[in-house]
Amino acid sequence: MTHFLADDGEKIHLHISGDGPPIVLLHGWTASHREWSPFMDQLTSRHRVYRWDARGHGGHRLTLTTPPTVQRMAEDLRNLIDHYDLSKTVAVGHSLGALTLWQYIEQNGCRNLSKVCFIDQSPKLLTDHDWENGIYGDFDRQQSATFIKHLEENFAESVLRLAGMGLNERARQKYRENSTSIERARQWLGDQDPEPLIACWESLTEADYRATLDRIDVPALLVYGGASNYYRAETAHYVKSRIAGAVLRIYEGTDHSPHQWERERFLRDLREFIDSP
Repeated sequence: MTHFLADDGEKIHLHISGDGPPIVLLHGWTASHREWSPFMDQLTSRHRVYRWDARGHGGHRLTLTTPPTVQRMAEDLRNLIDHYDLSKTVAVGHSLGALTLWQYIEQNGCRNLSKVCFIDQSPKLLTDHDWENGIYGDFDRQQSATFIKHLEENFAESVLRLAGMGLNERARQKYRENSTSIERARQWLGDQDPEPLIACWESLTEADYRATLDRIDVPALLVYGGASNYYRAETAHYVKSRIAGAVLRIYEGTDHSPHQWERERFLRDLREFIDSP
């Protein structure tokens, strides 16, 4: 693992592997660069792949007091692209990674990006009287405030409940049964420093990228879970309707991580998307 310094002096840790045109992979909230490990053999054979641990993630303690907001992470992404002198970059963002990429585009346009892929995310997490395509379809500001309070009281369990008690029946069953995968996730989350992750979450709930979607002027691939823990099919179709020429793939029966449930299909779709004119 290596690192570069962001423009505020914070170390941003990342793995770099492979040779060829650049791909930047942006993981989800509370995750790390390891989210992308199953895809490395296929991607690094033809690309130079950059996988970071986003600021405040991956078990790396922050050295500065700068909160790891999505705005700051978008600056970190710009710093990464500039530091490694990347151009014509394919950027793939899952969950938090998609939001980071939208924030980058809001601040920079599609500078140095050739193609983008967004995985199972809504451009606005909180719902209100005129927006029902956020979390669960009914996760409003009051529910968000309650969730943040629960995060402060028991971070690991609150994160697990958010996913485990959402729209996906299989996830609800796993959570109720306290499956092995739930216990592993509980241990991982318990080892994290919750304060920066909570600050990150708060910034995500304040963001609204609906207008940003109209600014995307490079090819876009959308991959959504047909049984997402958080979002209904309407969210995916809304995002597609706002990005000119976007290609939408819904993986039926998969949750918030469709790329993990159907890895071969995702690799096939991603490589076809990258290789298309």
